[in-house]
Amino acid sequence: MQDRLKAGVGRDSQSPVRAISYAPVAVDAERRSNGTTILRSRTPLAPYDPSLAALFRAAVENQPERIFLAERNGEQWRTLTYAQARQSVDALAAALIERGLSAGRPAMILSGNSIDHALLMLAGFTSGIPVAPVSVAYSLQSQDHAKVRHIADLLDPGLIYVADTGPFAAALAALDLKGRAIVANRNGANLEGVTAFDTLTATQPGAALERAVKSVGADTIAKFLFTSGSTGLPKGVINTHGMLTANQQQLAQIWPFVAEAPLVLVDWLPWNHTFGANHNFNLVLRHAGTLYIDGGRPLPAMIGETVRNLSEISPTIYFNVPAGYAGLLPHLEKNEAFARSFFRNLRMIFYAGAALPQDLWERLEAASLRTVGERIPMTSSWGSTETAPLATAAHFLIDRAGVIGVPIPGVALKLVPVGAKTEVRVRGPNVTPGYWKRDDLTKTAFDEEGFYMIGDAVKFADPNDPAKGVVFDGRIAEDFKLTTGTWVAVGALRVGVLAAASPALQDAAIAGENKSFIGLLAWLSLAGCQRLGRVRARDLLAELAAHPAVRAHVRDRLAHWNAQQKGSSQRIERVILLPDAASIDHNEITDKGYINQRLALEHRRAQVEALFAATPGPDVIVVP
Repeated sequence: MQDRLKAGVGRDSQSPVRAISYAPVAVDAERRSNGTTILRSRTPLAPYDPSLAALFRAAVENQPERIFLAERNGEQWRTLTYAQARQSVDALAAALIERGLSAGRPAMILSGNSIDHALLMLAGFTSGIPVAPVSVAYSLQSQDHAKVRHIADLLDPGLIYVADTGPFAAALAALDLKGRAIVANRNGANLEGVTAFDTLTATQPGAALERAVKSVGADTIAKFLFTSGSTGLPKGVINTHGMLTANQQQLAQIWPFVAEAPLVLVDWLPWNHTFGANHNFNLVLRHAGTLYIDGGRPLPAMIGETVRNLSEISPTIYFNVPAGYAGLLPHLEKNEAFARSFFRNLRMIFYAGAALPQDLWERLEAASLRTVGERIPMTSSWGSTETAPLATAAHFLIDRAGVIGVPIPGVALKLVPVGAKTEVRVRGPNVTPGYWKRDDLTKTAFDEEGFYMIGDAVKFADPNDPAKGVVFDGRIAEDFKLTTGTWVAVGALRVGVLAAASPALQDAAIAGENKSFIGLLAWLSLAGCQRLGRVRARDLLAELAAHPAVRAHVRDRLAHWNAQQKGSSQRIERVILLPDAASIDHNEITDKGYINQRLALEHRRAQVEALFAATPGPDVIVVP
């Protein structure tokens, strides 16, 4: 039986909700004498596919002529059906086998999302040879290439793929390429030692390929995904076929609506990250859907490409991070034709990566009501690279950001009191076996009962009713005390102040450990500042950080925030608007846009000191 959200059941009678089918919520809470709670779904996990190879081949068999992948080729879309993809994937898989690749010599992918990237990834799944998609920023934005060099040394890849040797020349030059094949689909054939991608797709599959397919099982490594290195250089998270196919079965059970109509995604989220790859790409595989690869990004210079793509293709589910919605909203609010295309077939709006500020939530609702006369259900989930990524999901109607739902079928959460917080740990078939070549990290990542210790905190939305889900309550390691002994809950405070200062701020780091008050290092949103209507469209971050109108807006909005707070743990007394973007080389930000609080403050020690100087300098905004 399914719970169905009917139009007319919303925040009030004036806010109808687009109908959607969710699985019913059924959870058990086992409360132990030591204060620990085990929260699990009462719904058993159904059998799941043995491998991603089986998932892909089943999709080919079910929908051979359906468009599987599409990407921009000028004004047109280059498309590939499932049957066409199967031919290329089998050829590529045979080529990987012929070259002797293995878990000890995997395929390392440096380039971003593309059809050819997808085909190579699927070839790895089919042949049982792991792939390792690496953040493009490590190659193209980094100045020292330390991260990509570290990853290559750890993996010892037998093959390195780049879309074009030109842009990646500096990154390739930083690597030890001895014994490693380089494959490129542009500028490859004319360079010594570089194999053209088309050469691999011309390989003839044989009996070795079918033997390899049959040998791929739940414990076979599908890929290595690298975390952004919150405590140093990136760690290689082992992703097995079983953990990824189990996660897709879990998702299918809680989202039965996905099977009601052909799935269409328009998605930019990077495949080196678990959200874009394991969650979204594999969702398309599981349901034989269609993926339009979006070349845009939630950046002022690139959001226009996303708007162009969404103006032509109407998705059935839309996935993004909060920064992405912030970039889209001005267009949804001003461009009626774009809004109609975006909302026309949309069944769900999904956010992850960070909490969605409530003002963005309400603006999305208002835009959908104005355009199609209904609210599009919005939801989120919670997990990490180590959990494939889904561990909890709000598969019920929520009306504000924060609730991350209940454990999905097959998952148990362990809620452990840690001071004033409740730490959450995860166990289930979707959890990683550990970190590649780092037994030390693997050992410390799991507790004595086998629960993965993710480091996050949660609290019950309603302590008397676990079925209403849990609320994300920040990172355990991020919270700190003021000199008064008062604890500061960084996660909740960050979300609150970003919403209060909207639309000027992109993100922020909260400072004040062992200080008498809280200060803020804040990154500005170019698009948001332009919405204020008092800055020039060509102003850069450094100019905006000094702009009187921007500074006055932040000061006044945070003063209003302060007036509503009762204690020092919520009041912001000083702010520095940062004149630059967060640094990926210094681990301040992940490639999906999430700020690493601790490392950002460490990297910007001088600015933190300026925040708390006895006499604040001209860069410091003093908030009344």
